Amino acid sequence: MNLVIDIGNTLSKATIFDGTNLKNLFSFKNLTKEKLKILHRDYPEIKNIILSSVVGNTKEFSDFLKTNFMPSEKTKDSTFIKLSYKTKLPIENLYHSPKTLGNDRIAAAVGANAMFRNQNVLVVDAGTCIKYDFVNAKNQYLGGGISPGIEMRFKALHQFTDKLPFIRYELFDKLIGQNTKESVLSGVINGVMEEVHGIISRYKKQFPNLKIIFSGGHLKFLSENNNIFVGYNILIDSFLVPKGLNNILNFNEHK
Repeated sequence: MNLVIDIGNTLSKATIFDGTNLKNLFSFKNLTKEKLKILHRDYPEIKNIILSSVVGNTKEFSDFLKTNFMPSEKTKDSTFIKLSYKTKLPIENLYHSPKTLGNDRIAAAVGANAMFRNQNVLVVDAGTCIKYDFVNAKNQYLGGGISPGIEMRFKALHQFTDKLPFIRYELFDKLIGQNTKESVLSGVINGVMEEVHGIISRYKKQFPNLKIIFSGGHLKFLSENNNIFVGYNILIDSFLVPKGLNNILNFNEHK
């Protein structure tokens, strides 16, 4: 049994896999060693662990996991990976600066490639940032793009102006905002959706038979405003990053 831990900018997730089958997922605003102890108690069969983080130093967590989940008598039969640019991957990474590549991005790319092996696939991950990650039909990760996420745009309009209020996201399907709140909603929501639509269109022109996957913490936003993607073959997978991390773990275990 595998434990996949993904520490993100907003949430931390712990996912339990049996081989490639997702058994359970837990989300935490603040992951602590006490919560990991509960996981260990409830899932004593955990044998392999991968730890991925896009924030801070995780040495304390690494030491705790190795000490508590992998006592010396189990170490020979277990695998522990702290994901880094040196970790072996089931795809070829052609990113020019792998040291600066976010773990969540490469995990999403691996997860997408596992679903569409030997095919062109684009991941649109809507989280704190909106990330575009592309793997070609040769199973090579080429890179992609990063732009401000939905909440970041609302906050920026408030923080970098004197009079615009902070507006929280809500479903809004009009083009013309008729007051300040509506204008902000229109600008952010329509702006993001036109951006995503435009980026996808450019990839489709360059890469034939493109597969597209939507993922990320703000997946609901994309699904609620997807009227401009009529005719697109889009797959929605909210577990793409943990699946990708699990694929990396299994790949290294088999090695």
